[in-house]
Amino acid sequence: MNISDAPQPPARGLDRIDAILTSVEDGARTTTSIAERTGLHRATAHRLVKDLAQRGYLAHTPSGYVLGPRILRLATTAMRELPLRSIAEPVLQRLSETTGESTQLYVLSGDRRICVAAVQSDSELRTIVEVGSSLPLTAGSSGKVFLAYLPDAVTTSLVAGARPLTDRTPTGEKLEEQVILSRKRGWAMSSGEREPGVGSVSAPILDRLGALLGVISVSAPVSRLSRGSAKRYVPAVTSAAKEIERMLGAAG
Repeated sequence: MNISDAPQPPARGLDRIDAILTSVEDGARTTTSIAERTGLHRATAHRLVKDLAQRGYLAHTPSGYVLGPRILRLATTAMRELPLRSIAEPVLQRLSETTGESTQLYVLSGDRRICVAAVQSDSELRTIVEVGSSLPLTAGSSGKVFLAYLPDAVTTSLVAGARPLTDRTPTGEKLEEQVILSRKRGWAMSSGEREPGVGSVSAPILDRLGALLGVISVSAPVSRLSRGSAKRYVPAVTSAAKEIERMLGAAG
């Protein structure tokens, strides 16, 4: 590398923090690689990275540094200010009427997913997820969709720490395979994985650049939504997700 090609170190504190977070977002995982990408002196990079990790803006995983839970919480708060929820609510209502089942909208919050909107089925036997419910990412169809779109290092760490919640909860290599399949298909399903007797189908809501904004789901008792019957819900769920994406694009 020529001297003129070397990155110029950011001059101000905020610029330095921005450069470090951007380098981690782009894949830098060690203080050495962060220093190289930002042009910061290694000792300066080490000090700032340590400070950012202590404040939760970065997190250290077996694969190195990744964006931390504080960043994810800020993103979740910002997302709630976007038109996602208001746009999604009528779509959730139509999806519930089309399928006859309960529907939900989830957003990411740290290493969990939060239900920010929901429509309950009119059926006497139904599934209920209350708005504000905080659920794991490592069990259930919407959790698998989130895992499919998180940074690889974060997904790897979460999958490695996954523990079964029921006798049907996939963990380890099985969960990893299902996450990969969910990304490939553009949807995920589950049957009794988070809670016995509950099945669901979920699809991602993406922005114009392909980043995950949220996940839309249909859930029902496994007597109506099992592994064998899940695929008949897929067109309605994926169509609803695409409708929200189009409406968000128009709103933007």
